[in-house]
Amino acid sequence: MAEHEPAEKSGHASVKTALRVIEIMEIYAREGRSLTLTELAKLLGAPMSSCLGLIRTLASLGYLYETGRRQGYYPTRRLLDIAQRIARNDPLLERVQPVLESLRDATRETVIFGKLQDDGRVLYLEVRESSNPVRYIAAPGELRDAHVNSIGRAILGAMPADTRAELLAGVSFSSRTGRTVDSLRVFETAMQQWQAQGWYPNFGESFPDLGAIAIPVVIGGVTYGMSVAGPLHRVEANADAIVVALKVAGGSLQG
Repeated sequence: MAEHEPAEKSGHASVKTALRVIEIMEIYAREGRSLTLTELAKLLGAPMSSCLGLIRTLASLGYLYETGRRQGYYPTRRLLDIAQRIARNDPLLERVQPVLESLRDATRETVIFGKLQDDGRVLYLEVRESSNPVRYIAAPGELRDAHVNSIGRAILGAMPADTRAELLAGVSFSSRTGRTVDSLRVFETAMQQWQAQGWYPNFGESFPDLGAIAIPVVIGGVTYGMSVAGPLHRVEANADAIVVALKVAGGSLQG
């Protein structure tokens, strides 16, 4: 047992370091300004010594640069360039993006494409936001609880009942708004209706003023979800047209 301890500690340290690097980039995205070492350490909740090592390493690799003596650090475009190259070569998103854009233009609402993770949360893979000043705002990489998310419900609805029950066994159906489905029994009753109609709503259940409608989409044997989301009053009023547009878009992606 003792022989494995150094390797386990090393692995834990590597994971922690990787998380710190991601947190640093997320802090810059949130703050939108140059940050001193002291500010970064405080925002990270990390000791100055370990933060200094990370910053120096990222700077030496060309991911950060010093904006001025004692003025702090800011990311270069290197990370953006790498991310853009990765995105350009994603075969799934290359296929999906034009369809999402057409669906956004047809519905004039924000369109989201995502999948269910092993931990039971929905991961947003791609987003095409509406141009409407009042719109739903989301970004790729965001995570949502599947049982109160339209995409999550669509993917859950495409599963065998026993697999779905296993995924939902540990879910707390706590109320988030006055409309939230608050128990597994009520959820499964609603699921039968959603499956019968072929589309899956979230009408003010996760956030009071948010409406969303989703359908499952099978690509390469994997089930994804595609949704149209926006202000609740608009989505509810245009539900029939949104469902038609979703099914046309989904039909072009299936296979």
